[in-house]
Amino acid sequence: MTDNAPITMDQLLALLDAFNNHDLDTIVDGFTDDGLFILASGADGEGTRFQGKEDIREALEGRFAAVPDICWSEGKHWIMDNKALSEWRVTGTLPNGDALDCLGCDLWEFEGGKVSKKDTYYKQVIS
Repeated sequence: MTDNAPITMDQLLALLDAFNNHDLDTIVDGFTDDGLFILASGADGEGTRFQGKEDIREALEGRFAAVPDICWSEGKHWIMDNKALSEWRVTGTLPNGDALDCLGCDLWEFEGGKVSKKDTYYKQVIS
């Protein structure tokens, strides 16, 4: 039986702190074994998908290496049973030296107190 107990704000905020601290162990441990991490962009319009702890770790290692000062701020969060919504501003320095600064949100789903799905959306910056 799947445990769909409501996630708490403290649990969600601890996970978000792990993202800002680039704490891969805590982030990956916060996902179910078959958790799904979906980026906002991808070749097929559905967003690039990473499934399972190993793939998620690898994706985040790459992101943190490419944008070592990446930071999510100005967060607002809502929890609805085993789902959550987070709005944020993400900033950092891209590998080409350009500034990353955009608004976005994550749609979260939880099972047994762990992330089963994290789906990211953001405002596209057009120069």
